[in-house]
Amino acid sequence: MNKTLADFIADARARVTDISADELAERLEAGEDLVLIDTREPYEYAKAHIPDALLIPRGLIESAADPHNARRVAALHEARDKTVVLYCDTGGRSALAADNLQLMGFSHVLNLSGGLKLWDAEDYATESGDYAHPLP
Repeated sequence: MNKTLADFIADARARVTDISADELAERLEAGEDLVLIDTREPYEYAKAHIPDALLIPRGLIESAADPHNARRVAALHEARDKTVVLYCDTGGRSALAADNLQLMGFSHVLNLSGGLKLWDAEDYATESGDYAHPLP
């Protein structure tokens, strides 16, 4: 049987731990040392994103996380023992990315349940603007 995208996302979600918008907001407010990764595309990030989120699109997450890859991103590949929270628009792309980071040895990976859509619906802070740092 051939798998669909929905199948891949469902499989990933079964292996990944979610974090609610409320819990993420509380942890950010408390100043917890989290690495927040937006896995959407640059044009999506420019429209709205969670403040201080790093932009690493889903298609680049593995190369950004690999310390031996020329396209590595220090803030991510050096965060193997930190809590890494990933999000996208609704939680599907970020679940796939979170699943792969776990397979790459990241020990504390969370997926924002409902993604940016739910975060925004809960009236938590977002900002707009292009990503200030070059992508890997």
